[in-house]
Amino acid sequence: MIISAIDWKDDEGLFSLARRELFTAVVGDIMDKLGFLHQFLPPQIQPIRADMVVIGRAMTVLEADVFEESASSKDNPVMQKPFGLMLEALDDLSRNEVYVCTGASPRYALWGELMSVRALKLGAAGAVVDGYLRDTAGILALDFPAFSYGSYAQDQGPRGKVIDIRAPLEIGGVRVRSGDIIFGDVDGVLVVPQEAEREIFSGAIEKARGEKLVRQAIEAGMSASEAFRKFGIM
Repeated sequence: MIISAIDWKDDEGLFSLARRELFTAVVGDIMDKLGFLHQFLPPQIQPIRADMVVIGRAMTVLEADVFEESASSKDNPVMQKPFGLMLEALDDLSRNEVYVCTGASPRYALWGELMSVRALKLGAAGAVVDGYLRDTAGILALDFPAFSYGSYAQDQGPRGKVIDIRAPLEIGGVRVRSGDIIFGDVDGVLVVPQEAEREIFSGAIEKARGEKLVRQAIEAGMSASEAFRKFGIM
């Protein structure tokens, strides 16, 4: 089955199509075939509710540990600000972007309810943090897609500051750049490099549609071996 470029014309079309037809496993399979073998973030990064899906463009945020809320040194003005550049990072989110944060030790929360309220107001797609979040009940009530190690209420205020925005990151050895596509569901979070996104998603859509045919054939009594010989999918 050939997937035409008219299947999506812009991000809105692609993200809508992905939510309807795709899941991270099938996109990951296609990335493996194309030589992108290490694109899943660490498996402990999970949605706070199993049915949550996030897809959007990465807006990368670099966090660092600190050991006092306001540094006495005058050499670095970022260190004198509460949360560093976190408020600026939050306000810089655009429609369909995903707040992706790493760099901190897992001893405090990197995301919370009020951040979610602001992100929703800006049309952001979700948050993926390499650490914990807090205010879980509030985030769930907002139905905001948030992925993390889990819930932990300790505040970042006196413990961490955002030190850079939209810079390249690595999470578990996976490179993440602003503009890459983040796709996450209950099975994990994938980073899709921007330069290969059309080939990857076209292949994933083709495979997902093919898998439906394989399932129908197996449900009708075809053996797994015969189905694989016929469709080349399993």
